[in-house]
Amino acid sequence: MKQIQGTSNRVLEVDLEGQTHGIYEVTVDERRLFLGAKGLGLKLLFDRMAQGKDPLGPDNIIAFMPGVLMGTGGPCSGRFEALTKSPLTGIMVTSSCGGPFGLALKTAGWDGLLIKGKASTPLYLDITENGVEFKDAKGIWGMEIPEAQAVLDVKKAKSVVIGPAGENQVLYANMASGHRFLGRGGLGAVMGSKNLKAIRAQGGVYMIKPRDPKAFKKVKNKAAKYIKQNSITDRYRNFGTSAYVRDCLEAGILPINNFQDGKHELGNQVSGEIMAEKHNTSHHTCKPCNIRCGHKGSFKSGDMSAPEYETIGMMGTSLGIFDLDTIAEFNHICGRLGLDTISTGGTLAWVMEAASKGLIKSNLKFGSKDGIEKALYDIANMKDFGAKMAKGTRLLSQEYGGQDFAMHVKGLEMAAYDPRGSFGQGLAYAVANRGGCHLSSYLVAQEVYFGFLKPDSCYGKAKWVKFFEDLGCCINSLQTCQFTMFAFLMEPPLSKYTPDFMLGILMQYLPSVAVPLIDFSIYADLWNSVTGIHLSNSEFLKAGERIHVLERYMNIREGIDHNDDTLPERLLKQGREFDDDNKVVPLEKMLPEYYKIRGFNNRGIPLKKTLEELGIA
Repeated sequence: MKQIQGTSNRVLEVDLEGQTHGIYEVTVDERRLFLGAKGLGLKLLFDRMAQGKDPLGPDNIIAFMPGVLMGTGGPCSGRFEALTKSPLTGIMVTSSCGGPFGLALKTAGWDGLLIKGKASTPLYLDITENGVEFKDAKGIWGMEIPEAQAVLDVKKAKSVVIGPAGENQVLYANMASGHRFLGRGGLGAVMGSKNLKAIRAQGGVYMIKPRDPKAFKKVKNKAAKYIKQNSITDRYRNFGTSAYVRDCLEAGILPINNFQDGKHELGNQVSGEIMAEKHNTSHHTCKPCNIRCGHKGSFKSGDMSAPEYETIGMMGTSLGIFDLDTIAEFNHICGRLGLDTISTGGTLAWVMEAASKGLIKSNLKFGSKDGIEKALYDIANMKDFGAKMAKGTRLLSQEYGGQDFAMHVKGLEMAAYDPRGSFGQGLAYAVANRGGCHLSSYLVAQEVYFGFLKPDSCYGKAKWVKFFEDLGCCINSLQTCQFTMFAFLMEPPLSKYTPDFMLGILMQYLPSVAVPLIDFSIYADLWNSVTGIHLSNSEFLKAGERIHVLERYMNIREGIDHNDDTLPERLLKQGREFDDDNKVVPLEKMLPEYYKIRGFNNRGIPLKKTLEELGIA
């Protein structure tokens, strides 16, 4: 087998209209400044896409970027990134996935794939070490995702595929690689708009070798040790992401009936512990993975993927449904059709509330599963009112009213955490580059799971949101799983052996002291040992800052400013029944500090000196 030392630095550029391809060679400077995966993908799109392009038009480009760690056997390294301009939000969207396509693309010899144009008839692409072959997809067009995968995924050939929702350009359609999904922002709709059913890579041609094998082995073993002994990653291993249902229920941040409330007496019925007990769950995860958070189980409809926390929240409790068999079935249908469960759940919840208030006519009701399965198929097939629901909550509420309870940020439906019980997460939602995203900066962990930060305090939250945004960009550019943060930040000696109450005092009241003390060196060490391009810890984190601000700047070019850095009116003005203090998110107290720390003006636009310091032209 052939070998690649570190990275191949070859990016395949494909034009669907002319059925041509070329090769771009990534420079050392681009690697140093933008790392790989998310960061490098954003830079390549920034250089190639003018502002104002139609996300569903032929000039939009979609990028697939396997990470620097992909193929090395590094910890939780089987992840790749997809990037494009979102048809749901009109701004940039990036998404991380753990399916097998990334490894196939990387071991076919490619560090990236860029696709532009529109095919005249349905196609799929066959990526080989020599380039691309354009294949007729008429035989698989119209297939649901598992059926198409059964045709395409043979031996070491692995695909990324859209379902009917993507073909019909549902604005929040996703795409699948194996049993994992590139979920948010309508990536599947962009594929469908290009008449592109799937991309298959013929992998297994190259073996990926780190530049410094000894250093890599040392840091890999250290990483595996940290993950194995960490209590948080252990919970993921045992119960998956649904392990946090009980934590969120207790903290009052589990969305109930379209975020009207944060607690419910039946909430425990959908916890990870109950799922493991009643549904005989076992691991069903990305490869390679040390954490193994993905699970499958036995449900009334058969053996299938166990729903993740976000799906339980948005396709379950936010609809007033507290039955795991029902939620698992909805999750299974969405997976077959290619629908993002977060945006789908957010849209259904808005429809239920709008119907209850007489804004629209619908039989969908909170607490009832009746009509939901039909609604999912109607959305995916753009049938009847499903064609309206396929636009998402922002456009629905603009047409029918009910904008005050349309639970989105920048057009992207919010994930399943009510920030009235986690103010830092509220700020993180409001300023997240892709919209209502919990993964941009996951302050729920610090505020709720660990209690290091006071959930109802504003102090220091801007500093922590920025730090985790920057580090998150580093992680998504390596690329490894963001869940490794729990182990890699908490297991180093300074964090592990400092008493929790002292960590809490430092983090809450002295964030300027606490942030520089955080040991995230394991990520930089992984980077250095694989690429041979040495970055200090500060240079590595600066790259994350550069990537985040570049993405913000790309969004600014599309019209985003401070008016978009907000939350749904419900979260800013309306308290909840269980909360005697009637808390709402005091966003106006945190946003100016965040802009100042970021080097933005009071309209949320990066200052010229900020762009110059980061090397963004």
